[in-house]
Amino acid sequence: MAQAQYFSGLIVKVAAERDKTAFVELFDHFAPRLKGYLMNQGADGALAEEIAQDVMVTLWRKAELFDPKKSSASTWLYRIARNRRIDRLRRQKTAELDPEEPALQPTPLPDVADEMDARLREERVRAALTKLPDEQKEVVRLAFFAGQSHSEISESTGLPLGTVKSRIRLAFGRLRQLIEADEAVDVD
Repeated sequence: MAQAQYFSGLIVKVAAERDKTAFVELFDHFAPRLKGYLMNQGADGALAEEIAQDVMVTLWRKAELFDPKKSSASTWLYRIARNRRIDRLRRQKTAELDPEEPALQPTPLPDVADEMDARLREERVRAALTKLPDEQKEVVRLAFFAGQSHSEISESTGLPLGTVKSRIRLAFGRLRQLIEADEAVDVD
């Protein structure tokens, strides 16, 4: 949640101050993720990269249209990317669009019960994280909350790559034990 607020704050800075540092940080974080998303949706690498860059240019030019009360930064940017891809598909096809095209289907609303279960699991995982040793907590935070690769963690912390991998593996084992022992979490 804090990361989502952080990125929303960066977009607000871009809108209000044309903050280039904030834009670079947003670009570095979201451009590769948008490209991967678009490729998973069927776009080839070149088209995915072109659309991702177009989305980031739109962020720079129209950041003031972002409303953090209505959506998160990632939701806003992924929606723009999805819409740009659909626009490209429409321009490419001379005939009618196939209404069964997965990219044109609305995203189904989440099941309320599933969402509540996910929130409970998230709370319990966060609680279990607090019980990890500090060195394991740090590598898990860098890997999964900061999105760093094992190599990046090794570089930023000065730890050997094998140590980083071992700590993450140990942390997962410990988390699994803590979560399985927690009666409030349905692990099925």
